Amino acid sequence: MRFIHKRLLLSISVLSVLSALLLGPGTVAADTPYSTNYKDSYDQLVWTQPAYNPAGALGREIYIPDPQKPGHLLFSPLKQPQDLFIDVKDQIYIADTGNNRIIHLDEKGKLIRIIDLKESPLNKPQGLYVDDEGQVYIADTGNKRVVLLNKDGKLIREYKRPNSKFLPDSFKYDPVKLVVDKRGYLYITVLGGYQGLIQLDSEGEFQGFFGANTTSFSMLDMFKRIIYSREMYQKEISKLPGSIASVAIDKDGLIYTTSTDVVNRQIKKLNIAGQDQLTSKGDFSTGNVKTEYGEVAFLDFNNRVPVLSDLTVDGDGNITAIDSKRKVVNQYDSSGNLLFFWWGDDTTVSTQLGMVKTPTAIASNSRDELFILDGENNLVQHFQISEFGALVHQANHLTQEGKYVESEAPWSEVYRLNNYYTPAIVGLAKASYKKGDYEQAQELFLKAGHAQGYSDAFWQNRLLWFQQHFGAVANTVLIAVTVLVPAGKWVGRSGWADRLQRRRRSRFPLAGQLAQAFYILRHPIEGFSAMRYDEKAGWLSSSILLLLGLGSFCVMRAGISFIFNPEVFLDVNLLAVIVQFLVIWFGWIVANYLISSIYRGEGRFRDVVYGSAYATFPLVLVGLPLTIISNVMTLNEGSIYHFLYYGLFVWIGLLLFWKVQSLQNYSVGETVINLGLSAFTMLVCGVLIFITVGLTKELLDFFYSIYQEVSVR
Repeated sequence: MRFIHKRLLLSISVLSVLSALLLGPGTVAADTPYSTNYKDSYDQLVWTQPAYNPAGALGREIYIPDPQKPGHLLFSPLKQPQDLFIDVKDQIYIADTGNNRIIHLDEKGKLIRIIDLKESPLNKPQGLYVDDEGQVYIADTGNKRVVLLNKDGKLIREYKRPNSKFLPDSFKYDPVKLVVDKRGYLYITVLGGYQGLIQLDSEGEFQGFFGANTTSFSMLDMFKRIIYSREMYQKEISKLPGSIASVAIDKDGLIYTTSTDVVNRQIKKLNIAGQDQLTSKGDFSTGNVKTEYGEVAFLDFNNRVPVLSDLTVDGDGNITAIDSKRKVVNQYDSSGNLLFFWWGDDTTVSTQLGMVKTPTAIASNSRDELFILDGENNLVQHFQISEFGALVHQANHLTQEGKYVESEAPWSEVYRLNNYYTPAIVGLAKASYKKGDYEQAQELFLKAGHAQGYSDAFWQNRLLWFQQHFGAVANTVLIAVTVLVPAGKWVGRSGWADRLQRRRRSRFPLAGQLAQAFYILRHPIEGFSAMRYDEKAGWLSSSILLLLGLGSFCVMRAGISFIFNPEVFLDVNLLAVIVQFLVIWFGWIVANYLISSIYRGEGRFRDVVYGSAYATFPLVLVGLPLTIISNVMTLNEGSIYHFLYYGLFVWIGLLLFWKVQSLQNYSVGETVINLGLSAFTMLVCGVLIFITVGLTKELLDFFYSIYQEVSVR
């Protein structure tokens, strides 16, 4: 698969826009002031045609009757609006927080009414929800309540802080966002509510907390728990889970939440039991890594974490979330796969259509149009879905429903418009797999970097190959066993091989020293002792084995199947791999020799070098075959691969253990201490080198600044 190098992104984006203009009308809007992007399975940035185009701004012209001049209208703009909702009739409701009211607009943005609830005035309302019957629920934050109004705007009920023994006295009830399900149950987001959503029934009785986040637990926390006393640990600041920022509900009654102060699973899709349906459900999820949401195009040197302040769900289940800090709009499908994300330069002073200064809320209507509330400009930005975006939604919706063959035509058109758009490649691959064209599916899954799909298609192709060639394979194995087994027994009885080996060792000492590597694998302690006392190793043989181990390690890093090592699909920097290997190896021999010299070791420096070189021989013996075998394995045999892969390094570690024990004449306990001190010495040396290099650079910069100062004067 051809990937976009980051240094070429700007030029390629221009070319993609020009090509989109040539490919057909409506594929890109020339006045779109933002870039639309996608990130593939390897986190490579890809420019795409705009998924949405700016269509207008709403809520700028709000007039109310002038109380001092009957018959006249007074301009009353939005002030610090905080929430946005679109009902089943596509009518728009805005929580005009600064003006303590709710603005009701029609689908064109024309004012219908103003809800200010004069009989019980609102105070800083920050959230609202309108059900199918037109009843309005308002999170009246300043009054610490939720109010329910009928379709005419009359007060029906108040939901104040529930009386429940399960709510602690310290709990603060400041509702900011809410949704209501078909049963009339309320799911309320409260300010700083780390316990989760408050679930109330239609009568306002507390039913429990819903969808709470988990508390993060780092290695530092584990270290503190081990070494701190009870009194010291109690003085630590309590670690609390991230709070839920907003909530939404889809037509099937699934609850969606966005959370702040969390590093993963910022978006959740919760069923009635509160279980997240987005966990490891994406096409490129690995199962053991929690999904992260909130995209960023380039490296953020300010380390700004995403703040997903609100989200909306359209009729196809696509999730669109706004990042109020980075000013990015992120769109994912119903399984959590990224579809698009876009952003623009928000540093401009002038207001521009399509550029949202401070996104505070987002909503979608029945036509999959997006409406983003701009809290700084006090208006609603309207975005219409483009032809490209509609085509992606159509194809992806068919794929999500399992209609892979039906999705092939729209995915083909998407792929024609943008060959780099990975969801189109995955969609076409799934269609080919469904039709039984496993070779095409395997090729497309490989191009997309879809490990599971590639594995499934390869398994089918491998099965077909074995079915076609089973007879030839079986006959070959049978002939090999029939010939080689008797031949091996004859060679063993004749003693011819032993005589040849002794003659070769006497005439060619290097061959005998290299053969010692095989003997060490069978008898490690005796083999390492022979290296010291019987001169069974030398500089040349050790160098050859070290180079063979280094070469095998490089082949493994660059040649293992991408389903087990995704790095091989990108450009593997072999120079960095070589440096990494040699630094670790040289660091080990220096640290181990120093510790052995201090800790009553009897081995010489060359013994440490020879033994460490011979200990890398499993890389040749296991690493190279494993690299070849991995390319004919599927994820179903992943346990076999991982057993061999990790077993290889365990084997090397055991050889190093026996090497130290044998060459230094240690007991088992002394060997363990030696290895621990050696590892610690390597760590200390690494830190010292890092500090030295950093200080050297600072010193050079200091002398250079002095030189510049002197030369100027």
